[in-house]
Amino acid sequence: MWTEHDAGCYGQCRYRNKVVMASDDIAQLADALSKTHVGDEELSYKGLGLKLDNAESVEELVREIEQYHGLRALRLEGNTVGVEAAQGIAKALESKDLLQRSLGSGIMIAGARLTELDLSDNAFGPDGVKGIEQLLKSPSCHTLRELRLNNCGMGIGGGKILAEALMECHRQSSALGAPLKLRVFIAGRNRLENEGASALAKAFQLMGSLEEVHMPQNGINYAGVVALASAMRHNPELCVLNLNDNTFTKRGTLAMAQALRHLRNVQVINFGDCLVRCEGAIALAAVLREGLPILKELNLSFGEITEAAALVVVQAVMDKPHMEKVDLNGNCLGEEGCEALREVMENMDKGDMLASLSDDEGEPDDEDDEEDEENDDDDDGDDVSDNCDEDNEEDGKFVMENGMTRKEASPAKPQSPAEVVSFLSCPTAEKLLQLGDMRTNLQQQVDASDPNKAADVLLKIAFLYSQEPETKMAVLETIDAVLKKLLCGSALPSYTFLSTLLVMMGLLKGEGKMKKVLLVPGQLLCLEHAVQQDYFPQHHASLLHIFLSK
Repeated sequence: MWTEHDAGCYGQCRYRNKVVMASDDIAQLADALSKTHVGDEELSYKGLGLKLDNAESVEELVREIEQYHGLRALRLEGNTVGVEAAQGIAKALESKDLLQRSLGSGIMIAGARLTELDLSDNAFGPDGVKGIEQLLKSPSCHTLRELRLNNCGMGIGGGKILAEALMECHRQSSALGAPLKLRVFIAGRNRLENEGASALAKAFQLMGSLEEVHMPQNGINYAGVVALASAMRHNPELCVLNLNDNTFTKRGTLAMAQALRHLRNVQVINFGDCLVRCEGAIALAAVLREGLPILKELNLSFGEITEAAALVVVQAVMDKPHMEKVDLNGNCLGEEGCEALREVMENMDKGDMLASLSDDEGEPDDEDDEEDEENDDDDDGDDVSDNCDEDNEEDGKFVMENGMTRKEASPAKPQSPAEVVSFLSCPTAEKLLQLGDMRTNLQQQVDASDPNKAADVLLKIAFLYSQEPETKMAVLETIDAVLKKLLCGSALPSYTFLSTLLVMMGLLKGEGKMKKVLLVPGQLLCLEHAVQQDYFPQHHASLLHIFLSK
């Protein structure tokens, strides 16, 4: 913000620098500029005693700035500049790219302390980041609270330079006893991609002070999202997270859901146009069930979410006392799905909370499903393996209670008896009965951290259901023991297990190559039995009911 005593003390460059300084800092800066910017590339109105208080009073100055090619320095000290006049000067300076490096040098030499730096909407690219690298590392930025670099074309290289500069600033400021506490970071539309985002994630984790992060439209896919998710966990005061128009897919969304479980101050989540999809939406619904107590806005628009998954989401937000807006526009609900969603919200007197559904994509048809399954691997980027087992390994690692992979966190399981191994490799009712008391070993074979294996074991057991009393009892007792273990933890791992189970049953469209079973009535009867038991939480039963009723 400019005031009358801020008279021409720094060039407000093309990139709208908003630099907040005390008056003595401004005087020092003016003096520094007078010493460092002299010569043919300087335009000086120094010491003329002008009173520039409106747009008309600076017409001559603005004209000279506009006609001055190669301008590197503007000197206005010794004059009085009002707000309207300053706005006119700033507008004229917008096209003067060469002021960039001069500004940084002047600020550092003056010993100014910045709290906000806004260089948005300038295509300065990686070279421009180099131009401010030393400024960002300097004591002038130890007090920086807001950094706005939206739409600057930084690219991967610029992102890496920026990340290292912020980390160096934090290291130096910490050594002086006052670590950098950046609160707002805005860098949308910068083509950061995975490498740039991952580099910045390291800086975010180191600082741990972020309250707002806006990084939309940066070409980030799941690998970069995973890195950012890990960093967000270390920023407990985070209020706003905007990653709109990047590509999460299932793995990225699971990672982000795991991170959000640890954050209590989030008010706005914007994952619109991020390919969250159904399994991701269910994972986020689990977090909504248990956490995010003051959430106000949730944007999951244009994410290829179907009606059933959308219903799970809206049911999860119903009890949020501060919730103001849920955006599910542009998904795959279909006409009936949109109506069902509106009806659910209106029945809970939350109709105004639901954003418009005018851009709904309609229900996906079977051909679309098949084509999408073939292209799922491409969505996740070049790092995704076509090997199903490797995909499953990755999927499981973000549903752990402690956020670690199974290999890191799970103790080695005791070797299973040969009879149990034989049963799992080729399950039959006869083998199940022969296990007798060893059926408890089947419970030890499942863990919510590996939802694919858990769902596979459960369906194998349920497949054996029959009306023969002894077999029926053995199957149901084993099903109860397995599900009791899988559903006893928090909502995120159990919701992830249930969504995986629904994918295997062919009731939910999943990502990647996951085998589907041929459903038999006994499997559905086992689930019908299970949802009626005391160990089966009501909201889990509601989730299954939504999909089984479609």
